[in-house]
Amino acid sequence: MQSDFKNLCFSSVFSLLGLVFVGTGFAADAVKFPNRPIKLIAPFAPGGALDVVARTTGEVISEQLGQPVVVENRAGAAGAIGSEFVAKQSPDGYTLLLGATTTHGINPVLQKLPYDPVKDFAPVSLVATIPHIFVVNPQLPVNSFVEFIAYAKSHPGLAFGSAGNGSPHHLAGELIKLEAGLDLVHAPYKGSGPALADLLAGHIQFMSIEYTAVASQLAAGKLKALAVETAQRVPGVDLPTLIESGVPGIDVTAWYAVYAPAGTPTEIVSMLQGAIAKGMKDGQARDKLVKLNAQVVASTPDALTKHMTQELSRWGRIIKLANIKSD
Repeated sequence: MQSDFKNLCFSSVFSLLGLVFVGTGFAADAVKFPNRPIKLIAPFAPGGALDVVARTTGEVISEQLGQPVVVENRAGAAGAIGSEFVAKQSPDGYTLLLGATTTHGINPVLQKLPYDPVKDFAPVSLVATIPHIFVVNPQLPVNSFVEFIAYAKSHPGLAFGSAGNGSPHHLAGELIKLEAGLDLVHAPYKGSGPALADLLAGHIQFMSIEYTAVASQLAAGKLKALAVETAQRVPGVDLPTLIESGVPGIDVTAWYAVYAPAGTPTEIVSMLQGAIAKGMKDGQARDKLVKLNAQVVASTPDALTKHMTQELSRWGRIIKLANIKSD
């Protein structure tokens, strides 16, 4: 009996020591992070703003932490394939996601996904945003959004394009429709490219779209911009906001953020966030994003969580009010 008691005591001591060593080893691994290349998943095809933001962010993390960052495109299902892949990886900081409005702000409230945007990820940093702007075909006889409202009320049924049901362009159009009290018709396309082509041809009348996507057409006079859709004016963009034009509640941006799998140690998350924040102060990295008409943010994890929560709530409301269904 006494022998059994001693064995039990020794067993308990060794178990406790084992936990201490495991915990210490885990902390040591976090301190040594990173000691091998990091993978950053871009959940959409190469090309486009998200790809540029991902590669710029990867370069910044690599420069600051001294390890290669490999950007890997895992496209499909509106970003769900790449997002699910990261959610299922080991929470060691070596596999990250460049999430976006679609993956963490819209799709989770639009359809059933193989991942939870909150429970399955550790937020690292909101990296950058790109403003949406309201553009019309130049043949439309309006030169301001105030004029557009008057024209739309006297010409019900004006059509706006999008990259498909539930896309950011679609939801932004529905938000404007609701807030301005207009009778507008949604025309979904298989991608923003075909929608833009029909806007340029005059088959649809307007579109809410990322500034980056139409900068060249605006410069060439092929499209006419009436307003930015952000809460405040955008530096370097000579356009009023929709709020200034009399439509409240409009604040639409494309946003890009780094996430790690849930359970990633806070020490590692802090190192990654610090690397992004410090690296984005560098002129070269910032210039790459500014060329996209992006606003560099490089936020804290808490700020990203707050932003994502607000986006999920806002777009969830619009999806419900407009009765939007995914394709």
